[in-house]
Amino acid sequence: MKKGLGKGLGTLFSEENEQIDENSITMLKITQVEPNKNQPRKDFDKEKLEALAESIKEHGMIQPIIVTKNEDNRYTIVAGERRWRASKLAGFTEIPSIVKEYSKRTVAEIALIENLQREDLNPIEEAMAYKELCEIHGLTQDQISQKVGKSRSAIANAMRLLSLENEFQMKLVSGEISEGHARAVLSLESFELREFLVNQIVSNGLNVRQAELLAKQLQKSVNKKSEPKVKNDVYSIELQRIQERLSTNLGTKVTISNGGKKGKIEIEYYGNEDLERLLNILKI
Repeated sequence: MKKGLGKGLGTLFSEENEQIDENSITMLKITQVEPNKNQPRKDFDKEKLEALAESIKEHGMIQPIIVTKNEDNRYTIVAGERRWRASKLAGFTEIPSIVKEYSKRTVAEIALIENLQREDLNPIEEAMAYKELCEIHGLTQDQISQKVGKSRSAIANAMRLLSLENEFQMKLVSGEISEGHARAVLSLESFELREFLVNQIVSNGLNVRQAELLAKQLQKSVNKKSEPKVKNDVYSIELQRIQERLSTNLGTKVTISNGGKKGKIEIEYYGNEDLERLLNILKI
């Protein structure tokens, strides 16, 4: 089990820390087993599942899944849905399982916490899992913190992401913006400003620090009702980005000075050989 797991799940899954008694393992038909509807992870990486399926074909199932029996003689997965999916993909008709008795509430809570501890949810799935633990299962942020081994502030920050508009949440899920970017977007009050900032982040490749700076400048400009200054601020950040790219591409310090109607670009060099190197790069 992963180091740092909370006591709640560690106790429930003590079998995974100890040598498993073979007598406790039951071979269940794959078709008898079904995923937990409260599974927070909605997307499973196809390539990773295929790799796991190949591993199971070669080495077999090293660790059984944990299930609980339903009233209709079927079994709900408590832990191990990836292994179950990979086993199906590998063509297995049976899967080694440990059958435990849990209430529906406990099964749902375990599924959420297990995935949170494995840290393979996208940011919105993670935030939704925290929300469900709070609103449906009645856990406080402090209790969640103890169970998943993360700080209370990290949990609070994750849940704040749900305040983003759906279209921005999707950009976070797709990786177009990061959690740091999203927090900068959340600092703005209006949808128009948030949309403007997200577009700047995506189209201009702003890093988190640049996004935070632009967010502050946008909010100040709105407070002062100074629309021209917003445009100037965006232009300044764009110049800074160009300056950084030029410095990286040329391998030396580049400074761009903007004087309104005119500006200048200064390129530093160190000796004749360095000057010749720069002239070759610039094809002069």
